[in-house]
Amino acid sequence: MDRRAVLGAGIALAITRGTGRAQRPSVIGFLSSASQETYGHIQAAFARGLNESGFVDGQNVTVEYLFAEGHYDRLPELAANFVNRHVDVIIAGGSATSLAAKAATSTIPIVTNTGDDPVKLGLVQSLARPGGNLTGVTVFAHGLGAKRLELLHELLPEAKLIAMLVNPKNPNADRSANEVREAGHAIGLAVYIASASSEGEFDAAFADIVRERADALVMDADPLFNSRRKQLAGLAATHAVPTIYDWREYVEAGGLVSYGTSLTEMYRQVGLYAGRILKGAKPGDLPILQPTTFQLVVNLRTAKALGLTIPPSLLARANEVIE
Repeated sequence: MDRRAVLGAGIALAITRGTGRAQRPSVIGFLSSASQETYGHIQAAFARGLNESGFVDGQNVTVEYLFAEGHYDRLPELAANFVNRHVDVIIAGGSATSLAAKAATSTIPIVTNTGDDPVKLGLVQSLARPGGNLTGVTVFAHGLGAKRLELLHELLPEAKLIAMLVNPKNPNADRSANEVREAGHAIGLAVYIASASSEGEFDAAFADIVRERADALVMDADPLFNSRRKQLAGLAATHAVPTIYDWREYVEAGGLVSYGTSLTEMYRQVGLYAGRILKGAKPGDLPILQPTTFQLVVNLRTAKALGLTIPPSLLARANEVIE
């Protein structure tokens, strides 16, 4: 268990056993399927949102973090941990985490971020009025697979076969794969689906992609992949596979190109919603937030290393170019 979680539990226990004059501080349980090692900027963005709503971790609220480190099968146990300790709000990062939190409690408020449609996932009744105990942010990251494939096609117009890497343990994997297959069929591209559900399977997945002679790769949106973005960007470089990603963080780590919304802005909004709930708002009354802008980020250093020339039309639309 995370050291802060242990300390937080000790503080709560001390207050319970005290004189009764001390009031139990609000506790937020932050649950993610990813790795804490690469989540520092996410925690900082979440803290900014909390601060904007009047809460500071360690002062008038305690935030406790639990990370599944890519082991999706641990999520129900970790969600139950927060439920059994009666935290005031649960933050659920990712679709699988959100489903685990929703299954664990129907009373504790949950603020989720998910890459897919939360209505289709069964998390909420509607985007405008979620109902129940869950609200949050959706970036529809999985709905952007077709757009990413189109961008790769523009970058590599002679490509015939595009690979896609998915995590089969992600509840959105099949839907995302089908979306990209259909988009590929519409523009005459074959799509090969490779899979990896742990970092130990990444090498084998890239070996499959190279063996199939894929011209490029679409990286599916998945918290495990994002938490191992340096490793994945490195494998793409080693095997000379032009790859498009969902978050700009991959491009910062050496990836070629990304298309999606801002991950840090998403978590800032999650922090704001958590603060509103701590002030008394009901999660079922807070609409699911959706992105209004998407960013195209290009790494010219990586393009040069791959021997690629980025089309001027693509560069002109880029929100950020890393040189």
